[in-house]
Order: sequence, then structure tokens, then C-alpha cells
Amino acid sequence: MKMISILGSTGSIGTQALEVLEGLKGTEWECRVAVLAAHSNVELLERQIRAVRPQAAALFDPAAAKDLRERTRDLGLPVLSGMEGLCQAASWEGADLVLNAVVGMVGLEPTLNAIAAGKDVALANKETLVAGGALVMEAARKHSVSILPVDSEHSAIFQCLRGNNENQVEKILLTASGGPFFGRSRRELESVTPKEALAHPNWSMGAKVTIDSATMMNKGLEVMEASWLFAVPPEKIQVVVHRESIVHSMVEFLDHGIIAQLGTPDMRLPIQYALTYPRRVPGPMKELDLFALGKLTFYPPEREAFPCLDIAVEALKRGGLVPAAVNGANEQAVGAFLRGEIGFLEIPALVEEASVRQKADSPVSLEAVLEADRAAREFVDSKRRR
Repeated sequence: MKMISILGSTGSIGTQALEVLEGLKGTEWECRVAVLAAHSNVELLERQIRAVRPQAAALFDPAAAKDLRERTRDLGLPVLSGMEGLCQAASWEGADLVLNAVVGMVGLEPTLNAIAAGKDVALANKETLVAGGALVMEAARKHSVSILPVDSEHSAIFQCLRGNNENQVEKILLTASGGPFFGRSRRELESVTPKEALAHPNWSMGAKVTIDSATMMNKGLEVMEASWLFAVPPEKIQVVVHRESIVHSMVEFLDHGIIAQLGTPDMRLPIQYALTYPRRVPGPMKELDLFALGKLTFYPPEREAFPCLDIAVEALKRGGLVPAAVNGANEQAVGAFLRGEIGFLEIPALVEEASVRQKADSPVSLEAVLEADRAAREFVDSKRRR
């Protein structure tokens, strides 16, 4: 029976992963939970612990971890805390697979620890590859560890490549929903509110990812992810706006044949595929009704209104620590926007400034990545306070 550790169990991906595991109970594909980890949601994590009875739990926030220890004293459960606790959870001896579904740069060190411990990683934390792609992929090769993508787009590409020679890839076609502001001009975006930006038409996601979708930074970050995951240069990744979110991504081969992965917009499908890989098993996902759907549409991205996409791709091309700076600045700017401290269009402006400030030829190490991230966040805060 496969043992799984879930980092970010109280978030959108984590809660859906637990739904998937519940659906597999009593079947030949049943999995057990080794460790549950979260940031600070004590109440939900306690409920999850009592439902699935993991071997250990972790909370990034030390005060929350102390509270959880008191609440679960009757279970005799080890409760870990801080970054050290997340890294212990990621490298837990009893786990076979680690699902990393935390949000933000906090996911990088646990990913590296999981890999060093020889664990396969189901990766839903895009910042891990955006900021530390070189470190992560080199570590995965060194330790013969599989990185299984959980993002719907990267899972789709992964599925399309199965049974095909990856050297024959001509182009990756990365689909984007276009977010809640599809079709709006740059001027029309000047006064949008966080509430409007959080109203995604197709997907239910956490706040940070939803804002990234609205700015199209999410797609820029996914271009970076795809480049690392599938060893393709940015020139071979084309973003295609697909409003229905039915085609989750495509791969074009040298003969110009295209293979696509389709399905309803339900994150439980890529989550389940990563957890049960390489097998496909029955799950809770709704069957796609092509007749009810009727048609599929595709558009080029609007780059003037949504400059974050090009900012991210340019950062990937420059390489080094530039992607880490872009990621850190974006996280900080999105947080400021959600708090009503800056406008929507200030997000790309601040991210681009932070990107330009970062030297591209700096050596890449974990310490350097963390420092580039810190400096970019500090820069955004300094600009915001003026």
C-alpha cells in the first residue's frame, strides 16, 4: 500500500487530494497518509488528522503547532513545526510519495529534502521549479527520483508524452483560461478590485493562484515549470488561451501531429493521476460530455493588457536567479494587492522592476535563490511604502 505525505493538506489541492484518497478506500489502489502538513489552519488540520490518522503532522507556524499538540494530545501524535518540521514531513521515512501542495517559496526546501530522502514528488508547488528548477531537477536526477506534475496543464503534457519519444517534440501548447478579465483592455484593468480578480470563471483555487491567473503571471510561471519539467526551451512553448478549460494542454510533434489531453475542469483528475501513477483508476471526476460542450475555442494571449506573461518568459530566458526574483516580487505584490495596498496594474510594474534589478549571471545555489527571493520581496515592500 502506497504511503503518501501531503504538504499543504488544508489548501485547495490538499483537501481535494484527501477526497481522492477517500474515494480509493477499499479498492486495490488504496493509499494511506503518512504525514499531513499545513501552514497554520489548526482546526481543519485537526479534523483531517482525526479522519485519516497519519503517523505525524506538521504546521509551519510554531504557535499553531503548539496549539495542535494540545488539541491532539489524546492521539500521541508527533507534531512538527517551522521549516524544519516541513522538511521532516517531506523526508518522513514511512512515506513513498510526497505531494507538495504548499503555496509559495516555502515549498522549495521541503521538495529538496524529499528528493534527498529518495521520495518521489507529486508537485503542485510551482514556485519550487520557478525559483529553483536547476537545483530540483539536478537533485532528482542524482537521486533517481520522479517528479510527477500535478498542475492540470503539466499533468496533461506529461500524459501526452507517455509512449512518445520526447526528442520528437516540436512544441508544447500550454493552455490558459484567460482568467476573469479576458478581452479587457489595459485601461479597463486599472480599477479592478481583488473581489473581481478572485472571480475565476472555471477553476476553484486559492487566492494567490487565482490572482496570478487574472494577471496571467500564472501562465508565465507555468512556462518556466514546463521548461524545467520537460527539458524544452521557452521558444518551444506556446501559450494558447482556451476559455472552456477542457483541453488542458497539447504536445505537437515533429510531423505536426498534435496530441491533447481533455477533461472536465476538475483538479482531482491530475491529483489522482499523480497519486496512482502509472495506473489510471476510477475516480470521482465527471465524465466529459462532448455533445453538451458543442465547441472549443482558442485565442492568442493579449500581451499588452497582461504583461506578466512576457515578464516571466523573459526571466526564464535570462536565467540564473532572475526567475527567483520574479517569483518573490510577484508573491509580495499579489499579497499587497489582496490587502488593497496597490492597484492591479502595479503588480506587473513592480515585478518587472525587481526582475531588471536582478543580475542574471549569479551562481545558483539554495542560499542564493533564497537571498534573491528575499531581496525582491524587500524591494517591492520599499516601493509600496513610498
